[in-house]
Amino acid sequence: MASITYLHVRARPGSRTQGRLAIGHLTFPCLVGRNGRVHRKREGDGATPVGCWRLLEVHCRRDRLPRPLTALPVRNSKVGEAWCEDPADRRYNRKITRPPGSGDGFWRTDGAFDIVMPTSHNQRPRIRGGGSAIFFHLTREGSVATAGCVALSRRDMLKVLRLCRRVTVLRVWP
Repeated sequence: MASITYLHVRARPGSRTQGRLAIGHLTFPCLVGRNGRVHRKREGDGATPVGCWRLLEVHCRRDRLPRPLTALPVRNSKVGEAWCEDPADRRYNRKITRPPGSGDGFWRTDGAFDIVMPTSHNQRPRIRGGGSAIFFHLTREGSVATAGCVALSRRDMLKVLRLCRRVTVLRVWP
């Protein structure tokens, strides 16, 4: 299959938190926010925002897996990298560096951010309190929902990344 432009995320019938990510004729099970999908995202609401979101770049834990094959830009995650989720902070909804011991950020112990891609949600314009850290990332063992992101299994994510290019967007349907 050639490179793709859209990753379509739709709800699985009868489930608020489980969905299907479709690329042409391929489909993969995925997880969305614990409170489903919403049109008006708010910080901390536990919902995945409906819309089209560019995949900005791939952050990868190179100590846990090799560089994924993709046409998207790939960055090695570093200890201390995190995302600012505080609406009062001028760095809100941006990548930040935390001091040692202040949280796990991109170096989570559960493997969910071994591959993590920030999306363009609430980037331009950036609205404080409009939702931050909407990522496309890996599922955790035993997880049934995300905090508002879209998540795939590692095996499926590696397949999807091979098809992505710089113009690929994550389209979350209502």
